[in-house]
Amino acid sequence: MTKNKFNVGIIGMGYIGESHVEAVRRIGLCNLYAVADTNAQLAQNKAEQYGIPHCCATVEELLGDPGLDAVHNCTPNHLHTAINKQIIASGKHLLSEKPLAMSFAEASEVAALAKQRPDICAAVNYNYRMNPMVQEMRSRIRTGKIGRVRIATGMYQQDWLLKDTDYSWRLEPEFAGPSCAVSDIGTHWMDMFQHVTGDRINRVMADLETILPVRRKPRRQTETFASASHGEYDEVAVTNEEYAAVLFKTVNGVTGCFHVSEMAAGHGCYFGIEVNGSEGSYRWNQEDNDRLWAGYRDGDNAYIIRNPNTISPDARSFTSLALGHPEGWNDAFKNNIYAFYKYIADGMSGEPLFATLDQAAYLARLTEAVILSSKEGRWVNIDEVR
Repeated sequence: MTKNKFNVGIIGMGYIGESHVEAVRRIGLCNLYAVADTNAQLAQNKAEQYGIPHCCATVEELLGDPGLDAVHNCTPNHLHTAINKQIIASGKHLLSEKPLAMSFAEASEVAALAKQRPDICAAVNYNYRMNPMVQEMRSRIRTGKIGRVRIATGMYQQDWLLKDTDYSWRLEPEFAGPSCAVSDIGTHWMDMFQHVTGDRINRVMADLETILPVRRKPRRQTETFASASHGEYDEVAVTNEEYAAVLFKTVNGVTGCFHVSEMAAGHGCYFGIEVNGSEGSYRWNQEDNDRLWAGYRDGDNAYIIRNPNTISPDARSFTSLALGHPEGWNDAFKNNIYAFYKYIADGMSGEPLFATLDQAAYLARLTEAVILSSKEGRWVNIDEVR
């Protein structure tokens, strides 16, 4: 191990930035060293709340600190490319929130820049990978426990954009890019499928829908998942989608479909995947994340319960609580960040389990293929997106 403690800085102290703060504080490999936000008062409040020694007014001030080892970019999408490039150029390790950039072209630029700095580690926070039962499913699929993968299906449903008084910058192309639901939660599903199977989606047929083309945008800024049902607002036109359905095919001949929605009443984070093989099936859902369903035609179906005493060696390092003590979203979030720092501490050798910049750029490419497919009403091959 090359370093015992990494001094960590976090840029962006909104909803997701605070989740990074909580995760970093739980990891013995890290010191929470500095924060920065365009809202200086917010950054100062969080620094005081969590006992963070350095509060920076600008990105440049934070990156100029020689005591800093790694930076988490938790800013809105439209800032990702520029800030990620700055972090890489500064020689700090980078952990970016998804998406890596606003477009495949920009994501490719960031990934190419990182390749010029082999001394740094760079990752994107597709954190659902690191639920221990997801790692268990990955291990079992890759060792042939359900035979050859044939079909995959699933969904990711939320309800935080259900009403016309719900609003987010993710609906605005200039801040989020040309997609809301697919970029925000659909990339999580595509990453999950590719991670557990080792396969790649390379053809898509998609239908994207903007269910509410007019929404009430609050005149005062609100946080993610907040509503504008009270206070002054303006009615604005919306073009980014809140719902998408995607048929897909893969390099290895798997066929499947998934849908994503941010308008599914009653669902906070209903993220599920089912993989059907020639000998059996696995199904996992984030809202019931301590168990993995296994299905067989010629044998009894079963639930595989998360148990640190019996879980596969590949998944064991990502579970810490005893049987019957549920591990949740924040634990998987922490696991992903731990995997990032453990990989650095161990010398950055081998293939990491976290999402690399190349993998995140491929997800940006898939997002653009999905958008093109919906716009033109046809199957789109991944190589049509350049």
